[in-house]
Amino acid sequence: MTVDPDRESQSRRMRDAAQEIFRQALAEASIPTAFARHVHCERGVLRVCDDLYHLSGYSRVLVVSIGKAGHTMAEALTQQVGESSLEGIVASSVEPSAQVRGFRYFRGGHPTPNAESIHAANSIRKALEAQTAASLVIFMISGGGSSIVEKPIDDEISLDDLIATYRVLVHSGAPIAEINAIRKHLSAVKGGRLAQAAFPAQQVSLLVSDVPDNTPDALASGPTMPDSTSAEDCYRIAEKHGLLPQLPHSTCELFERHALEETPKSDDQAFYRSRWWTILSNETAVEQASAAAERAGFAVHVDNSCDDWDYERAAEYLLERLRELRKGSERVCLISGGEVTVKVTNGGFGGRNQQFALACAAKIAGENITVLSAGTDGVDGNSPAAGAVADGTTAERARTMTLDPRAALEEFDAYPFFSALGDAIETGPTGNNLRDLRILLAY
Repeated sequence: MTVDPDRESQSRRMRDAAQEIFRQALAEASIPTAFARHVHCERGVLRVCDDLYHLSGYSRVLVVSIGKAGHTMAEALTQQVGESSLEGIVASSVEPSAQVRGFRYFRGGHPTPNAESIHAANSIRKALEAQTAASLVIFMISGGGSSIVEKPIDDEISLDDLIATYRVLVHSGAPIAEINAIRKHLSAVKGGRLAQAAFPAQQVSLLVSDVPDNTPDALASGPTMPDSTSAEDCYRIAEKHGLLPQLPHSTCELFERHALEETPKSDDQAFYRSRWWTILSNETAVEQASAAAERAGFAVHVDNSCDDWDYERAAEYLLERLRELRKGSERVCLISGGEVTVKVTNGGFGGRNQQFALACAAKIAGENITVLSAGTDGVDGNSPAAGAVADGTTAERARTMTLDPRAALEEFDAYPFFSALGDAIETGPTGNNLRDLRILLAY
């Protein structure tokens, strides 16, 4: 059986259209663009959004850039301020082609920490603890920082136990805010503890956010912000998701003894001279995708209500919403930002975006619908892809290649499936991280 050539030609055009919308959103929601808009330095005065910092008035200016966008943010800042003025530390999971002069680099692990994550945390804490009230610390925080910079709060937790704990959390199906609540209370650098280390220095944090806009302290587990979660929240989350039997002994016993140390809250003195500015977020990516879809001739609607939903539930909801919208317009684009959750029980190769796209493929067979789901960081789960695109011909084309969509879905093995079809989206690491975009087209 073969797919009708005219139908396949139309489907291919729409798959290309969805990918072009995604790529335009990536280009327009870029870090250099955000810095050009929100950060400026003239005659020694640094403007960060509404704040001004007279750099010559400080005895030392230290920059700490953490996360997948660590290097990209350091580059963008030096373009505004000038290389000779800055020194600091970059900790990222991405190896840059060239390092920014004056910065020490660490390549931490993601999605689980590695030995370099520990080295980065120790070096950052040491540098921060050397600052005085006459210092300015510029923190630049982006997604992925939770694992890229890490130091357990308890020395009994080994690196192997730390990695095992992260794997349990990542595969638990819990929303990112709940995962990060636990990470904060197990860490010597998260949940405001880097701000404590930097006290009494003046502090400003520039945030490139991959978390819900109403929970900025979840970004990289909030190393420079007051923590809105508590140890009691952690005990409740662990029970809710049945985590204790899966955790290694060194972390499990902290929960069993209710021995988690509380994180600093908004009344802590570490935050008296601290400011935080979100310069880029998922909202920016959604806005740029919407503009690109409108230019492509689609009637655009945005629905972010399925953020942190299970991927199957999100697929059902968004497809039903798209079908309703199509009744009022010939060409409709539904854009959804944020992330869906996947509880992995059998580990193949893929990630939440490809799993979502594959779940949609079975539900739209034969329909004039195209679904793209991809991460703005360019990395989806343990695969080399950012995500995937599916449409009404996916299941039919798979059968002609003896691919089994149901088996790939059940085995969480979506990447080999989409790669074989030529429908995996492979951008490579983007040096940015603004959560995921789902782009659904009906035509």
